[in-house]
Amino acid sequence: MTHFLLIDKLPDDPFERELAREILLSERLRVTILAVVFAFILLLYGVFAIFYQEQFASLGVHDLSFALRVLGGGFLYTLGVRYVFGRFLEAEREPPYLARYANAFIETSVPTLALLILSQQVGPTEALISPPAFFYYLFILLATLRLDPWLCLFTGTVAALEYAGVAWLSREAIMAAPVATLSTSRWIYIARSGLLLVAGIVAAFVSVQLKNRFIKYVRSMEERGKLLNVFGQHLSPAVVNKLLAQTADVESETRNVCVMFLDIRNFTSFSEEKSPAEVVAYLNMLFESMIESVNNHQGIINKFLGDGFMAVFGAPLPDDQKCRHAVAASLEIIEKVRILSAGGDVPPTRVGIGLHVGEAITGTVGSSVRKEYTVIGDVVNLASRIEQLNKQFGSQLLLSEEVWQELGEGAHKAVSLEPLLVRGRQSPVHLWKLA
Repeated sequence: MTHFLLIDKLPDDPFERELAREILLSERLRVTILAVVFAFILLLYGVFAIFYQEQFASLGVHDLSFALRVLGGGFLYTLGVRYVFGRFLEAEREPPYLARYANAFIETSVPTLALLILSQQVGPTEALISPPAFFYYLFILLATLRLDPWLCLFTGTVAALEYAGVAWLSREAIMAAPVATLSTSRWIYIARSGLLLVAGIVAAFVSVQLKNRFIKYVRSMEERGKLLNVFGQHLSPAVVNKLLAQTADVESETRNVCVMFLDIRNFTSFSEEKSPAEVVAYLNMLFESMIESVNNHQGIINKFLGDGFMAVFGAPLPDDQKCRHAVAASLEIIEKVRILSAGGDVPPTRVGIGLHVGEAITGTVGSSVRKEYTVIGDVVNLASRIEQLNKQFGSQLLLSEEVWQELGEGAHKAVSLEPLLVRGRQSPVHLWKLA
């Protein structure tokens, strides 16, 4: 926790650390903007002092050096503060909280100093409506970048009290004006001070909104990182967004899923004849299009298996059309591989795909450091066995009876195969050949 008088290290918690760092970056941006503003006005006054000295003299301003001193001091001060914030960022430490209040007080007092000096030259009435009086709003506006509502409120309060204080110190000169006008009424100065206070309150509200939006953004990035840690980097943006929209964590549960196993045929012989770089390039070329097909049909790549992978449809998000999506993704993959082979992008390649649907336990397993989303159940084992049977039938896509029954339209395109015993199963399994 940040102390009022002590310099703290940035928090160890990743979220709190990122928030503290963002506040320092925002503070540095704020003083950078102030430095640019001071430099611009300093340059402007320098031009006026050289070319328009007579016009200022006619208004009663005979000495412009006071403005140059105030603006120059403000410019150098903001540069110094910017340097200090930069050092805190490099050292990964937080400045004392009291120092931030002191800095806010000093910055907000710059217009007050200008008003006091200017009132000695042109009179308090004119000084209190001169441009320096409006600089308070600039400091209040930029205070929102502090991402601290209390500092915003403090800035508005200091501005209101100091402006009211200058008006009170000049009350005798103001009331001594020969003609009563709006500028001689004390209520106008009370109202202006009140507006400065209201501006501070509004800035505090805006600061809270900015901070909350940043917190929400960091939290969403944190949750996105957790999802990628659990599911890998092969989730489609649509699935990621849907998962982020869910408030609950991904917990173990029973789901009806369609499991896809895919294997690249004759990969072993291919890899023996090629260099490791060529093998990796070959796999990347194929997997890129395959992953795209799975993502486009609302599936996820659960794990890679060397020269193949396991994909799941219907988890972690439910999907009533999971079997149709799995079949559509499979046929699209087969067609893409055919096109890549025909175009010479990859050597002649065939794949074997097995699909089965059924109940499975889905959820995350692992530690706090590394977690993985897993699907456990007989449906996984049988889908793997079905994929292996493609070699026996010379096929590229085999479906279980359960998948075929859920297809509806398009199921007639599948060719029924004789029931056969599958390793690990006691009763024969009825399969359908679709490609």
